[in-house]
Amino acid sequence: MKVPVSITVNGRLYEREVEPRLLLVHFIRGLDALTGTKVGCDTSQCGACTVLLDGTSVKSCTCLAVQADGGNVTTIEGLATNGVMHPLQESFWEKHGLQCGFCTPGMVFASHELLKHNPNPTEAEIRHGLEGNMCRCTGYQNIVRAVQHAADQQSGE
Repeated sequence: MKVPVSITVNGRLYEREVEPRLLLVHFIRGLDALTGTKVGCDTSQCGACTVLLDGTSVKSCTCLAVQADGGNVTTIEGLATNGVMHPLQESFWEKHGLQCGFCTPGMVFASHELLKHNPNPTEAEIRHGLEGNMCRCTGYQNIVRAVQHAADQQSGE
């Protein structure tokens, strides 16, 4: 049995019939080569699958597509505006907050959520805000620098 869903992803409405158990991450990755959302652990431990659902970061490997029905999803591909990277994406680039890039979408969205609620976080608050997102390459230091840089840019420093 399939159920109809209507989900807006990066500003484009997608209407599909899906299995009730289809995970949002698989729904997204099946659309128009939107592969920036990663399948890392399938247990919500690594954060690589994080997207914004109605403006709030969620781990799409533990969210069903039917739960997002009627919702607005933003993936890492949709965070940029008119080809201009979001300040967080730019900060990750400038401050070398990525290596292989696998964890980057989740790190960017965790940072986005953090800065939405705390626009001027300390290093400790950034590290706490990134908990639940795993990076196997960077050692986190440049990721923390990237988030701090984005916070500074937002505050005009």
